[in-house]
Amino acid sequence: MIIKLLKILMAFLAVFVGFYPFRYFFGERNFGLLQLKTEEVLTSPFWNIGFYSHIIPGGIALFIGWIQFNERIRTKRLTWHRTIGKVYVCAALVSSFAGIYIACYATGGIIASSGFMCLGLFWFYSTFNAYRSIREGNINTHREMMIYSYAACLGAVTLRIYLPILSAVFHDFIKAYLLVAWLSWLPNLAVAFYIIKQRKTGTKTVLQAGRA
Repeated sequence: MIIKLLKILMAFLAVFVGFYPFRYFFGERNFGLLQLKTEEVLTSPFWNIGFYSHIIPGGIALFIGWIQFNERIRTKRLTWHRTIGKVYVCAALVSSFAGIYIACYATGGIIASSGFMCLGLFWFYSTFNAYRSIREGNINTHREMMIYSYAACLGAVTLRIYLPILSAVFHDFIKAYLLVAWLSWLPNLAVAFYIIKQRKTGTKTVLQAGRA
């Protein structure tokens, strides 16, 4: 029951934050982190291309990614699973690649830039390897890499949870942002590692019981 509730919560937050990028298409952009950007950055065509190439595909990946972990769709609606998977992979690869670029302009300097750049690199790596492994017919590796990929993707959700909390704790937005650049995704990967380990342990138990 607890696992089911956590999945529902994850889906709700993913959908909610997945819609967030569309705010930038309505009215002024002077809210959120963009308030801290210089006019030079905000008017740069290259930065704007990178920014929108990150938030729009990223929102799509976040919005649909959780569906891939639905057992019923994965087993009984294989065509849906494959179609959604292709959209997710394309969106995640574009968003992560663009994220690596705009991380160079992250508020807070090298510490924040390094955190978000590592996130982008890991998201790209895990997504690409998930795609490559399924093309090679390696389903187990595909599933593991997709868990890691979506854990990285969910960094957009955990960032928005941790940032206001840390800002209130430190009474300093920049200090909070430097920490959240790493905290928003590293614990997610730890959870993903735990889930994968539990799945492997469960599979071994079933196999051993079958041989007994």
